[in-house]
Amino acid sequence: MIAAGFFFEPMEKKMTPPDRGTPERVTFLHTSPLHINTFEGLRDRLAPGLKLRHVVREDLLKQAEKAGGLTPALRIHTGEALLKEAARGAQVVVLTCSTLAPVAEEVSYEGTRIMRIDRPMADEAAGKGGRIAVAACLEATLAPTMELVRSSAKAAGKEIEVSGHVFFDLWPLFQKGALGDYHAAIAARLREASCSCQAILLAQASMAPAAALLGEGGIPVLSSPESGFKAALGALH
Repeated sequence: MIAAGFFFEPMEKKMTPPDRGTPERVTFLHTSPLHINTFEGLRDRLAPGLKLRHVVREDLLKQAEKAGGLTPALRIHTGEALLKEAARGAQVVVLTCSTLAPVAEEVSYEGTRIMRIDRPMADEAAGKGGRIAVAACLEATLAPTMELVRSSAKAAGKEIEVSGHVFFDLWPLFQKGALGDYHAAIAARLREASCSCQAILLAQASMAPAAALLGEGGIPVLSSPESGFKAALGALH
């Protein structure tokens, strides 16, 4: 149960903030420390000087992998982690794990924008309409990302067809920190997986650098870190 008895069904969590004194305006909740450099680099390029806070909860993704996706208990634990950061005083809290991301749209905290990193990417893809391919390296991420794209399309009044592709054998490369091999292998798989679609979505933030290895001129390949970071900047007040 979320602290102080504020949790109720469905998971709609609203709290009133105490006085805020934290210097960080944006907090990122990650499930791997390997994501920190990605968002620090985006900060340096897009918002130099902005103070960020990074919180890593590897245990949450491990629970999701073991269970095959989000469970009621994992929704509560993830919601608690997000609300803890909001209560600490961040203006924006961003959940960067697409497997857990639905929870970011199920909780709220007065004065704080809690958001999922991949919603802007999904909105962009849905705006194209037609066939959308979603690629993931972790099977538990695929279903929530496909549902995300469908919800963005519904909100935009667009007709889409979504297909999913899982490169599950590549995930161990990320887990052991072999990022160069991981991104090169994703790019190779995307080249092999020719499809007649309007866009390919990389479901996990960790996959984003693979897009640059594909070059230009082909099917648009969308990823979440930069578009999500820009959305977080836009939410600052």
